[in-house]
Amino acid sequence: MNKTDQVPTGALQPPVRPSRLARLRESDLSHSFRSHPSAIFATALLALVAITAFAAPLITPQNPYDLSALLLWNSEIPPIWNAEGHWPYLLGTDTQGRDILSAVLYGSRISLIIGFASVILALVIGLTLGLIAGYFGGWIDNVIMRVGDVLLSMPFILIAILITAIATASLPTGLKGVLAAPILIFAIAVPSWVQYARTVRASAMVEARKEYVHAARLIRVRPWRIMLQHILPNCLTPIMVAATLNFGLAILSEATLSFLGVGMPPDQPSLGTLIRIGNQYLFSGLWWIVVFPSIQLCLIVLSVNMIGDWLRDALNPKLR
Repeated sequence: MNKTDQVPTGALQPPVRPSRLARLRESDLSHSFRSHPSAIFATALLALVAITAFAAPLITPQNPYDLSALLLWNSEIPPIWNAEGHWPYLLGTDTQGRDILSAVLYGSRISLIIGFASVILALVIGLTLGLIAGYFGGWIDNVIMRVGDVLLSMPFILIAILITAIATASLPTGLKGVLAAPILIFAIAVPSWVQYARTVRASAMVEARKEYVHAARLIRVRPWRIMLQHILPNCLTPIMVAATLNFGLAILSEATLSFLGVGMPPDQPSLGTLIRIGNQYLFSGLWWIVVFPSIQLCLIVLSVNMIGDWLRDALNPKLR
């Protein structure tokens, strides 16, 4: 065999497939994110809030949930830039001697956890019921959608207050504080699953009539496998946008319930509880007790909504 007839060894090797990280970096979504300044700013702001909230025990001078660490002679101290302010209380203290910066960071952690967990729970319920309703149809679809219509006909906050009040009244006194967060998560998730279920149901009804689903049925593929592996991936785009936007709404709902006194207790304050407590002293000159938790809540919701708006535009094929 001549040298010219020899095949190079490298030509027989298959091409190297790029990694998932490389494919993600070169995707349209990544390019849209890099070219969207408001999305970058909102992501950086939300990341900063989340990092400082979950690292609060390392960077705050006080544990606001530890009642033994609260000193009454350090109460009502103004922010540090005020003439009467002093270190380490950068944002001042409340009427119990609780450091406002510590309380805001610890409260942000609770608000973020409750908001995220309630969205995940509502997402699981909505996806499951929406897939079942869209795939099977018939009386199952009618029952699920009529329950959703009943929930939509009632105000969101009224349902959440009703669930929270019933659950709290049914618990022993010692468990009310311990189970306050799970009760809030459940109360926010129950009226929120309907939007996900309706969105998934509409997509599932379309996908269930396509040929690949009929072919899967003919070869005796189980319904749950068809729903999870074939129908669900085609429904995720609108669900991702709805979940992102509802994350901000869930945090606001938690703050509203806590502000109304049916959320987190005063010894485990979230941002809503801190705003409720500070609102009582707003006109007595202690403005910092309510202003800084309110600013933190606004920053969280604003950043989440900005990310949701970008994601909605980036995943909309009509805007590409």
